[in-house]
Amino acid sequence: MNQSTVDALVADGLDVAEVHDIVLRALAEDLGPDGLDVTSVATIPAEQTDTAELVARAPGVVAGLAVAAAVFDVASSSATPAHSGTPERGASGTGTASFSAAVKDGERVARGDILATVAGPTRALLTAERTALNLICRMSGVATHTRAWADVLAGTKATVLDTRKTTPGLRILDKYAVRAGGGANKRMGLYDVAMIKDNHKLAAGSLTAAYERVRAAFPRVPIQVEVTTVAEAREAVDAGATFLLCDNMSAELLGEVVEAVGGQAELEATGNLTLAVAGRYAQTGVDYLSVGGLTHSSPILDIAMDLRSRRA
Repeated sequence: MNQSTVDALVADGLDVAEVHDIVLRALAEDLGPDGLDVTSVATIPAEQTDTAELVARAPGVVAGLAVAAAVFDVASSSATPAHSGTPERGASGTGTASFSAAVKDGERVARGDILATVAGPTRALLTAERTALNLICRMSGVATHTRAWADVLAGTKATVLDTRKTTPGLRILDKYAVRAGGGANKRMGLYDVAMIKDNHKLAAGSLTAAYERVRAAFPRVPIQVEVTTVAEAREAVDAGATFLLCDNMSAELLGEVVEAVGGQAELEATGNLTLAVAGRYAQTGVDYLSVGGLTHSSPILDIAMDLRSRRA
């Protein structure tokens, strides 16, 4: 990848090697075992170059510009994919693409806005087009949805969080998009935060027993405890918990939990939350609202790639 793309990914807090792997797998899915874009190879000379623009087809919040740049980098700079050892049969043409963003991740855009310009081998641009759009459209859709939640929560102490309900293999991109949209990440996986849920309590015999076992086994790992009643919230705090997931509670019950243990632990409302009730829940004084739908149900933001006309 170009150094400018690497720098942009690092600035976004994304692991460069992981993004590169995602891009390679996504391109391979399109190009098949021989690494061929048969339409572009058949219709476009290897030496032809063009300029294209990524254009918003709907209003929203952008996320994933550096990831899109990585797709064009890989598609244009990869050694010609193996096919009888003949460079002319490759997917990328010759040369490398240059990518110039016109906006920044996290910015609101309107329909018709140019988000970025990319120039390079025409074959490479068209080979990379759908992969780049698949990723940036999805990420921008997540960011747009997240911003809607952040806007509703503005003026309260509550922050919207994501969950692990992400697309397998794309978690770092989904969670980055949440950050770009004004939300925050909860935990990356099962390894960085212990979350004691109902099944853990049942298996261990009680909430307190589950908490004590996790704390003994992993003394440095943060622990979150799911609770469904005021009594469970008190038990969790008494056991030492400092972060509680208040699961599927009404706003009224959540308010009781805030009154009972607020200040002793951070509190998160979770379960079947919607934008229509978000403000009501935030007004209870809860610290966070977690929304799985940010990553599992966000519609894409419609973005297209248009080649500039070659006419004089």
